[in-house]
Amino acid sequence: MEVSRIRALRGPNLWSHHTSIEAVVHCEPAECAIDAMPGFETRVRARFPGLGMLHASGGRSHVGVAHVLEAAALGLQAQAGCPVTFSRVTPTLEAGVFQVVVEYSEEEVGRLALDLAQELIAAAREDRTFDLDGALARLRELDEDVRLGPSTGSIVDAAVARNIPYRRLTGGSMVMFGWGSRQRRIQAAEMDRTSAIAESIAQDKELTKKLLAAAGVPVPRGRIVADVVSGWDAALQVGLPVVVKPRDGNQGKGVTVNIDTREGLEKAIAVAQEYGDEVIIEQFLSGNDFRLLVVGRKLVAAARRDPPQVVGDGVHTVKELVDAVNADPRRGSGHSTSLTKIRFDDIALARLAAQGYSADSVPARGERVMLRNNANLSTGGTATDVTDDVHPAVAASAIEAAQMVGLDICGVDMVCDSVLRPLEEQDGGIVEVNAAPGLRMHLAPSYGKARPVGEAIIEDMFAHGDDGRIPVIAVTGTNGKTTTVRLIAHLLTQSGLRVGMTNTDGVYIEGRRIDSGDCSGPKSARNVLLHPDVDAAVFETARGGVLREGLAFDRCQVAVVTNIGTGDHLGLNYITTLEDLAVLKRVIVQNVADSGYAVLNAADPIVAAMAANCPGEVIFFAADRHNPLMTSHRAQGQRVVFIDNNELVAAQGSFEYRFALSQVPITRNGAIGFQVENVMASVAAAWAANTDWAAIREGLRSFANDTDNAPGRFNLFNYRGATLIADYGHNPDAMLALVGAVNTMPARRRSVVISGAGDRRDEDIRQQTRILGEVFDEVLLYQDQCQRGREDGEVIALLREGLQGAKRTSEIREIRGEFVAIDTALENVGEGDLCLILVDQVDEALAYIAGKVAQAA
Repeated sequence: MEVSRIRALRGPNLWSHHTSIEAVVHCEPAECAIDAMPGFETRVRARFPGLGMLHASGGRSHVGVAHVLEAAALGLQAQAGCPVTFSRVTPTLEAGVFQVVVEYSEEEVGRLALDLAQELIAAAREDRTFDLDGALARLRELDEDVRLGPSTGSIVDAAVARNIPYRRLTGGSMVMFGWGSRQRRIQAAEMDRTSAIAESIAQDKELTKKLLAAAGVPVPRGRIVADVVSGWDAALQVGLPVVVKPRDGNQGKGVTVNIDTREGLEKAIAVAQEYGDEVIIEQFLSGNDFRLLVVGRKLVAAARRDPPQVVGDGVHTVKELVDAVNADPRRGSGHSTSLTKIRFDDIALARLAAQGYSADSVPARGERVMLRNNANLSTGGTATDVTDDVHPAVAASAIEAAQMVGLDICGVDMVCDSVLRPLEEQDGGIVEVNAAPGLRMHLAPSYGKARPVGEAIIEDMFAHGDDGRIPVIAVTGTNGKTTTVRLIAHLLTQSGLRVGMTNTDGVYIEGRRIDSGDCSGPKSARNVLLHPDVDAAVFETARGGVLREGLAFDRCQVAVVTNIGTGDHLGLNYITTLEDLAVLKRVIVQNVADSGYAVLNAADPIVAAMAANCPGEVIFFAADRHNPLMTSHRAQGQRVVFIDNNELVAAQGSFEYRFALSQVPITRNGAIGFQVENVMASVAAAWAANTDWAAIREGLRSFANDTDNAPGRFNLFNYRGATLIADYGHNPDAMLALVGAVNTMPARRRSVVISGAGDRRDEDIRQQTRILGEVFDEVLLYQDQCQRGREDGEVIALLREGLQGAKRTSEIREIRGEFVAIDTALENVGEGDLCLILVDQVDEALAYIAGKVAQAA
């Protein structure tokens, strides 16, 4: 067995809505049925008892090694605690070659699971050991390293529950919610609108206390010191016992409490100075340690934090008791678990000594032994939820503290006997205000009720009913995609939206190209969704990007499928038939939002059939208003777009809105049939996106078919009395559409300049010139720069074969180089001629033609 071409499908894809690892697996004939491999399945199950059921696929009765790989890669992740359920194996037309798809929740974990599944199969085949426990430990450890921690994860979960899309921006805790101009960002439990100044104030504990005191919020007395001498003076001034903490710190690092001796103070200052030169000596407030969580102007959770401690049993030592507590599966070494292991370090030993214990002491039964003075969860403390107990005055003090510092999400630390009474009544106070507070103690308290703090944060970021989404319109098909994308973007722009657009020419933001080349894949689309100045996005969604990586979005508001026709690129990447191509193209239809629309070509039966796969509504378009599907759809009160008396009509029930095609320049008064189809699809998409009809009308009127608006899409030039047409058509359906348009244009003599893409089937290349040979007098064949795997001269030979027996073509030339071919064509055109130039290097060729036209003018 050989595994090749491993891909991470990071969005909805050909196989499912799940993120998945896809691999191409080559099996030897004997591996295609494990029944023919004596003892193999038994050995696999002995090494991995949790393998689960094995199922044949593709209508076959045999289970092969590829199916074992699938089941093992999924099962290993599931047993490691990953929430995965989907996998499948699909045989290809190549004997012994399969596509194996396995869901992942974290990409790195999914890739490792696939590697470990291969190791398992090799071990079973060779009858050697496989370390299952070690494999699962590796998966769990990697999963813990790369997945979001509980704080950020709770916020993401709350967003998903609200149908708010999210994207992880780094390997850490920075996450974007929503898209484009409606996006928001967090880093852990910190919002994008929190200022750096507020965070800096929270970091400076002395400045924080000054601001809180100025607002009348109770705080402990204290001051900054630089050494032990000034520190002891300060301690005597504020009154023993005292607390020592670094001026800039977090998570309780460097904090020592309840100090009442100079020796203790000296040690505490040394610990604090490990985190900064400046140290704060402040009044020790007696009582319990409470953390109150403020989001916006609301108190959303409160917990009492208790220092790490063990309870004696009269049998075990302190160290053994700590080990027993740390064995709790809820305790881990980082922040990914609900509790942290108790640190048994020098600070813990010093605290033991202060109580008269050592690590080897055996406390009496019921004796409580403290291992820290401070109660931070990061050192192994516990938390008890007290949200329902908080007195309104205590809550008001916490909210006032957060507002005074300027934090949108704020952890307020209080010391007092109880949160049932105002702080002033019990000599309590706020000892710290924290930016980006940990949420673990509220999400999974050691005792008491868990609080939905993630939901509270999302509700503060996004108003009720706001899902953070901008309109996303995805366009696919065989031909017309780029023009349709450009026209839709133009129509949306007329309504005042700032539009981001991707297509085979580049990435555009508000009409400005920010990237060039073929940008019809998910990477470019994701970049548009990242842009803060985008109110709506229109994406050309090409087959290659969907195959490589899936979609860039989880849902779109509108999916447009222009046509399938006879297809394109068939035979590549195991997409061999029109049915295969349709399944791939309809991925965008399957991922329309429930409230969205699919815009489908009713005149193309394969496209029309996709309506059954749309979760939302469907708008059909076709030039023939009497198309039975159109008639039935309208009769059911659904939307349709058609042509009537040279007018484009958008209709629903008795409602009609009409546009005269004479006012739509791109159609040349309705004469160019494929542009009429593009316009119908674009109007339907704009309608689905709730665009104002006046904006649609103005957009159609102002969209010129020039090299700025639609480069390489039936661009017309006048050259010495001859008509030049530059187009990027490159498949038989495109040739038919172009021939249909050219036949409406009178010409004394017609010539065409054409090459062919080597990654098409032989018959598709021949068919292009077979179609052109019916209407053109002269055909200039040229070999372009990229033969895409073909031998030198092979494409031209296929193009020439297509011209055998041509009805009209009387002259054929073969030329090397696109620009040489263009020059040759221009030298031979005269007054009243028409020349169609099928360009390959679109931008360069159009600029070259425009330059020639300008010189001749």
